[in-house]
Amino acid sequence: MILAVLSALAEPTRLEAMRLLADGTEHCACELMRKLGATQSRMSRHMQVLKQTGLVLDRRDAQWVRYRINPDLPPPLARLVEAALERPIMIAEQAV
Repeated sequence: MILAVLSALAEPTRLEAMRLLADGTEHCACELMRKLGATQSRMSRHMQVLKQTGLVLDRRDAQWVRYRINPDLPPPLARLVEAALERPIMIAEQAV
């Protein structure tokens, strides 16, 4: 699992997406696309990799998909991600 996470974070666009998500809030795919200069298909592929590794969760909101860092990351994995991001991960409570 650690190798998959390191591989996912080694790609610059995915690493920057994780940096944006590290603020603890949800971010719309359209916002990530705009801030990272990625097309919809490219952003979708990158976010799928992050989802498969368990780093992010998604939520459908009408026609949009919103992403956030998985609040249930095991502590060692969270520390690994924080080291890669060079900043702490903020985890906000999800409103239901």
